[in-house]
Amino acid sequence: MSRMWYAVVSTADWRYVMKIVVAPDVQHVAEAAFKVMKNTVSEKKDAVLGLATGSSPEGLYALMAKDHSENGTSYQDVVTYNLDEYVGLPQNHPQSYYTFMHEKLFQYIDVKEENIHIPCGCAQDEEKACHDYENMLAKVRIDLQVLGIGSDGHIAFNEPGTPFDSLVHLVHLKQQTIHDNARFFDHDESKVPTMAITTGLADIMRCRKIILIATGANKAQAVHDMVKGLVSTSCPASILQRHPDTVVFLDEAAASKL
Repeated sequence: MSRMWYAVVSTADWRYVMKIVVAPDVQHVAEAAFKVMKNTVSEKKDAVLGLATGSSPEGLYALMAKDHSENGTSYQDVVTYNLDEYVGLPQNHPQSYYTFMHEKLFQYIDVKEENIHIPCGCAQDEEKACHDYENMLAKVRIDLQVLGIGSDGHIAFNEPGTPFDSLVHLVHLKQQTIHDNARFFDHDESKVPTMAITTGLADIMRCRKIILIATGANKAQAVHDMVKGLVSTSCPASILQRHPDTVVFLDEAAASKL
């Protein structure tokens, strides 16, 4: 059974409750997060979804695909915006986030291709690509944003030190991120792209509701710093303490330092 407790963070200017759901294992984490996703798309047929890549949301996406197949939950009018993309990988590269999203989710649901938005990591003018993606995000408000968290506390590719007012931008990935992501590139750090386009922290904070998924002991310190640490750019995820509607889904290992 999942258990829920509340981390209350307050100052003289704001008081929000970050809801923490701790589940016994990865599958129960995915199931708990899926309930929020299912409620969102059931209540609002044209919901705007912010989506993440990496291992953290894979269980959620598998349940979305299963639910669509078995229950007919429709994404036909849903619009999606992904958080980030590697710079320099062709769109059809096995490790591009475009490929990831289509292999893990989009091919299994009825979302329209024209409603899918992913930053362009192979544009000739990378700064223009950032500007264009920010212009798209500025015209919408994401109803539900899915996040993971890096072992150094990054969300999307907003590495430690990223200003809280950042918008879509080009980022040089930290060595820790390259090391962590090498598992997707035959455990060869030299194959991991060193740059990415990422949605900024200010963009993420505009989202109506956020769900963050973290599993494994290697995320425990980052989760602790996000929930109980000072709000600081040294842990970009700590800015979520100032978001009015964030739910964090953890397994026991990721919650072990709370």
